[in-house]
Amino acid sequence: MKFSDIAGQEEIKYRLRRTVSDNRVSHAQLFLGPEGSGKLAMALAYAQYINCTARTPEDSCGSCPSCIKYAKLAHPDLHFIYPVATTKEIDKDPISKKFIHHWRALVESTGGYVSLADWYQKIGLENKQGIINTDDCNEIIKTLSYKSYESEYKVMIVWMIEKLYHAAAPKILKILEEPPDKTLFLLISEHNDLILPTILSRTQLVKFRALNDDELISALTLNESADSSAAGRIRYVANGNLNLARKILQTGESDQSNFELFRNWMRICYKKDVAEIHKLTSEFHSLGREKQKKFFSYALKATRYCLMNSIGNENAIRAEGEELKFIRDFTPFINQANINLLNEAFNTASYHIERNGSANIIFMDLSLKMTGWLRLK
Repeated sequence: MKFSDIAGQEEIKYRLRRTVSDNRVSHAQLFLGPEGSGKLAMALAYAQYINCTARTPEDSCGSCPSCIKYAKLAHPDLHFIYPVATTKEIDKDPISKKFIHHWRALVESTGGYVSLADWYQKIGLENKQGIINTDDCNEIIKTLSYKSYESEYKVMIVWMIEKLYHAAAPKILKILEEPPDKTLFLLISEHNDLILPTILSRTQLVKFRALNDDELISALTLNESADSSAAGRIRYVANGNLNLARKILQTGESDQSNFELFRNWMRICYKKDVAEIHKLTSEFHSLGREKQKKFFSYALKATRYCLMNSIGNENAIRAEGEELKFIRDFTPFINQANINLLNEAFNTASYHIERNGSANIIFMDLSLKMTGWLRLK
């Protein structure tokens, strides 16, 4: 992976190159940003750049032995940790290295733009939640205790560090704070509020933003061979998420299902139709945890759009067609009396889903509260 392969984020590329040229590479860095912003791709490009034997001021060469191995994710000094759990294939003692062939295949096929849902689907995790467990923490310590094979730096990429099992975290605090010489930790996260404070305090933050419209359109037209009109429509829905933009381009998938479920949910909650709420709860339960979390993310977005519409800021609403009509019609029901209640409830529900709470109980409880909140003035 080269910096030139990554869409946008030019200011971050510049900063990372400067750390190498100034010989000021921090041993533990946290790449934090929304899905589809290129965090994993940037971590791979940065690691490749550091260990390239013929790098230029702008990028790695892409052709030296080190770069070739990095391109295949098979460099002996490049290591990965990511959330796992038991599957039909690995039915006991799950650990990252047992899934490495799946990881390499997914990262190579997506160019490093990987979502948690993609990963869970790839390894067949179904409705389970992956974690970074104690065995993987022991593996980090063991792996980094060895000398590097051929490069200047050993690189440990920990993807989705927020999935680190709390009881396992103390094992890696010391090595994260005082790693062996020429060791680089690159931690990747989308939710800093879920990262343990003891981990956060030991890292240097590199904050990613969502791609802007021009960067997204450029990535779709240059790298995905989309025509400009299709790219223009997609950027409107993807909202800076290159993962989502690619899926929409390839499959036509969008937020349509979340929109339809949310619209139906709001209607039956306003009518206080408990029987229909019960039916919808079963439908919600069948989605699986990652889709359930994405639904609550959509709920946050939809209510935010309603608030924007109520203050006359319709230009900031990234919706069209039926969805835009619903936002306009639903706006009178979202106001200062309930917006904070809704935002806190959606965030809390997503957190409880993340922590393996019962989807039936969470959704039903929230639905019953919603029947009252939607009538607040």
